[in-house]
Amino acid sequence: MEKSLTELDEIVELSYLYDFYGALLKENHRLIFEDYVLNDLSLAEIAREREITRQGVYDIIRRCRIRLRDYEEKLQLVHKFQMTKDKLQEIERIVREETEGETTGRITRLAQEIYDII
Repeated sequence: MEKSLTELDEIVELSYLYDFYGALLKENHRLIFEDYVLNDLSLAEIAREREITRQGVYDIIRRCRIRLRDYEEKLQLVHKFQMTKDKLQEIERIVREETEGETTGRITRLAQEIYDII
């Protein structure tokens, strides 16, 4: 079954949220969420594998979505990460427009170091 653009956007959003906040979920919930979002398993496949109902899987995934979005609303880590990436891209764009070699090289290296950190 092909996923719609909206579903894919949500999967991307949930993947980012999971990258930042997944460790805060209960281990069992985290594993089920990973199977659904990252491993692209269906509710039925997860239910069969975990020996729980399809509705149980759905409820866990729904609660994980709510928790992850709640963490982001409070902490804004994904938002800050994206803003940092945007600012670094702007720095790189400005550096590409400049012609002073040594300075632009140093700035480019610093930007890369920041990318590696985040």
